Amino acid sequence: MSRFWSKELPDGTSVRLGVWLSNVKSRRAALTGEQLERLAGLGLEWAAAA
Repeated sequence: MSRFWSKELPDGTSVRLGVWLSNVKSRRAALTGEQLERLAGLGLEWAAAA
């Protein structure tokens, strides 16, 4: 997934999810167990392996 990946919401707002995801992944050591579980539940393999 690219840092430049974005998603347009129904109201026309563009959300830069690639940047958010990259930032969260780089700070995963600071995430709580619950946060990692939720991310893993969304299919993010790196959150499940932490």
